[in-house]
Amino acid sequence: MNQSVHEAQSAIIKKLASKLTLMPLVMVLFFTVSGGAYGLEDLVSASGPGLALVLIVITPLIWSLPVALMVGELSTAMPEEGGYYVWVKRGLSPYWGFQVAWFSWLMSFVDMAIYPVLFANYLSALMIQYLDSHWLEQSELLHWLVTLVVIWTFAALNIRGAKTVGDYSKLFGFLVLSPFMVMTLIAAYQWCVDPRVFWEPWAPPDRSVISAFGVGLFVVMWNYMGWDIIANIAGEIENPQRNLPLAMAIAIPLVTLAYLLPVAAGLVSGLAWQDWTAGFFPELATAIGGKWLGLWLGVAGLVSSAGLFNALLLSFSRVPFVLAEDRYLPDSLTRLHPLYETPYVSIIVCAAIYSCFTLSTFASLIVVDVVLYAAVLMLEFAALIALRINEPELVRPFRVPGGWIGLGLIALFPLALLALAMYSTLQEEGVQVIYWSMIALASGFVAFPSLRRNNST
Repeated sequence: MNQSVHEAQSAIIKKLASKLTLMPLVMVLFFTVSGGAYGLEDLVSASGPGLALVLIVITPLIWSLPVALMVGELSTAMPEEGGYYVWVKRGLSPYWGFQVAWFSWLMSFVDMAIYPVLFANYLSALMIQYLDSHWLEQSELLHWLVTLVVIWTFAALNIRGAKTVGDYSKLFGFLVLSPFMVMTLIAAYQWCVDPRVFWEPWAPPDRSVISAFGVGLFVVMWNYMGWDIIANIAGEIENPQRNLPLAMAIAIPLVTLAYLLPVAAGLVSGLAWQDWTAGFFPELATAIGGKWLGLWLGVAGLVSSAGLFNALLLSFSRVPFVLAEDRYLPDSLTRLHPLYETPYVSIIVCAAIYSCFTLSTFASLIVVDVVLYAAVLMLEFAALIALRINEPELVRPFRVPGGWIGLGLIALFPLALLALAMYSTLQEEGVQVIYWSMIALASGFVAFPSLRRNNST
């Protein structure tokens, strides 16, 4: 690429005005990864109370922490917009940089369509339970229109910039965490008055401990996934060398407690652990505190889905933006809003794609998600190792501790867990899902020679 053109396009990225300070960044990170304990209900019925609690505690140590350490080193050494695209491009090659960005963007098509659909599902359940209204349940068109309202409301919010997204994430965090905290306090009081062993059985009687551990591990991994995505907006974080690692250090225990305490509180309720299934937390809250608490938790589920979409759109919309900046995608995707100085065209294009994908069903595509994320993570760790070898002089404000042994361990644990999760999922879904995964991976190898015509680097 012509040097003056490259400098002009780099100036576009540097012009991104809105900056995230520490606490808004923590809450954006919280919603990038978690959004509360919703979605953990199946863990209890699949693995049993005891193993569920153990998995919630140990998974961040062998899954979240290694990824956070990797992100900490790379993002502080290269605090640039585009995150893992920049790392892999510099550490491996532009070819592999394109692949990691492409895989991540494809993965977002499925991920980002889930949250507006969850919002509509939660709203439908609340309308049925409290208003005896079945409109959303009976009308696919109305259901889709609700998902569109969610998508385009938060696309508009994202266009206002990272600071606005961070401020709303703080509000959403309070709205989501407060009913869980009230439920936990009431359950703790009830347990003190009437102590009981709520962590037994350790595993379902009809399943071995190893089998129960494997099934539950995938559920917990899914709920702890996404620590690397926040690096896509490193160029929009105030003092990223300090604030990004600090935000990770705050967010990991916050997410762990946001999972552990509500699950423990729900087990204290006395409702059969075998009945735990997706969307069961409002029922648990009702058993603990009454209908008002169940309604509060149900409404918080709406906020959680919206907060997840809002925070993830901020990060994922930067992927096509930086690809366009390197001329793999049309230059129009680099346009900044004249008032807010945000990549509004990229945000609008992503929102339009997600609007289409909400019309699809995704059960069989979850495996594709796991395969793509495994590919992304492998490339990120490969870039971490390659940069240690090829650029030992690179200034690293934060380094993964333990030298090469520490580096090997933080790469080994997440990749081993991903391999186990993929194997378990293939056992459940069947080999036919491999075809979709192979198509998704092959699309990057086909897209690169087609799109690189615009790129003269």
